[in-house]
Amino acid sequence: MLGVLGNVPQALTDGGIELVDVEALAGLDADLLQLRDDGLVSKVRRVDLEKLGGIREVFALGHKNDPRDQMEMTMDYREQFAVKPGDKVRLGWIDPGYKGGHDNADKAVDAIAHYKQKLGEHQSVLYAEKRHSVLIVLQALDAAGKDGTVNHVFTAFNAQGARVAGFKQPTPEERAHDFLWRIRPHVPGRGEIAIFNRSHYEDVLVTRVHKLIDKDTWTTRYRRINEFEALSAENDTTILKFFLHIDRDQQLARFAERLEDPGRNWKISESDYSERALWDDYIAAFEDAMAATSTKHAPWYVIPANHKWFRNLAVSQIVADTMHDLHMSYPKPSVDLVEIRRKYHSEVLREKKHGAA
Repeated sequence: MLGVLGNVPQALTDGGIELVDVEALAGLDADLLQLRDDGLVSKVRRVDLEKLGGIREVFALGHKNDPRDQMEMTMDYREQFAVKPGDKVRLGWIDPGYKGGHDNADKAVDAIAHYKQKLGEHQSVLYAEKRHSVLIVLQALDAAGKDGTVNHVFTAFNAQGARVAGFKQPTPEERAHDFLWRIRPHVPGRGEIAIFNRSHYEDVLVTRVHKLIDKDTWTTRYRRINEFEALSAENDTTILKFFLHIDRDQQLARFAERLEDPGRNWKISESDYSERALWDDYIAAFEDAMAATSTKHAPWYVIPANHKWFRNLAVSQIVADTMHDLHMSYPKPSVDLVEIRRKYHSEVLREKKHGAA
């Protein structure tokens, strides 16, 4: 049977599967769940919530040799990491070293591979159907892994229907227009996926921290951003925004990696340490921006990113599950398949006769 720590209730047994109502675990970290050494291992399975009469989800725990794969040990990170509309954000309360139900990278390999495969499959349907588009926004402090996420997660996409746009310091031409002017041309059209490596949020983050704008201006920009994202959503664009959350020690460790690795030397910037000195100001700016702009149609997710492998797992799961929920399907063929098959077989016979001649 299942043993737990803290005030988590004893699980109920149903047909060999242990079920724990997650509502009873409110406020507790999933790592507090612990099994006795009796041949059980923890697994987490998402279920059809509507069929459970109001129960949001359950923890399901099976036996050690259960054929269900490693993917099922993964929790629903959309629920866990989402910034709910209207909620305040306190990044200091979120552990950037969190690892979910996986002890290390090796134990998450199958789950990451599963979700990356799903990303490719969903994109194929998205591209063919051309009813939806997806916009993925990556924001973070320096060295938190925006480039790494693009490289290790979004290479699952076919480049024919996906593109990455980066937004750094605006050019003189861009500064001569409103702050969203340079963003609009990169919003994906139906059938496309766009990944913003930094984004329109730079204009309520960097500009605020460096005192280039005042509170009235960044507050107005929050409203403009919400309007811009709402309009995009009305045009069938699914928007997912990720803040990759690392701590100061992890940032410094990654700065050290850049110094020691010639292949990363090019990433070193004079601004690395001057921006690091503004850490608290950036955290405050991120917290306010996410609280003001996380909406049902364009949610923010705070991803614990000290462990790169966990970052990849969480982001890939959230994007894959969200695309799955679009309920896409391949379009019906625009030709008469019976007639096309007849032509195909006629051509095969013709080639055989030609080869035999």
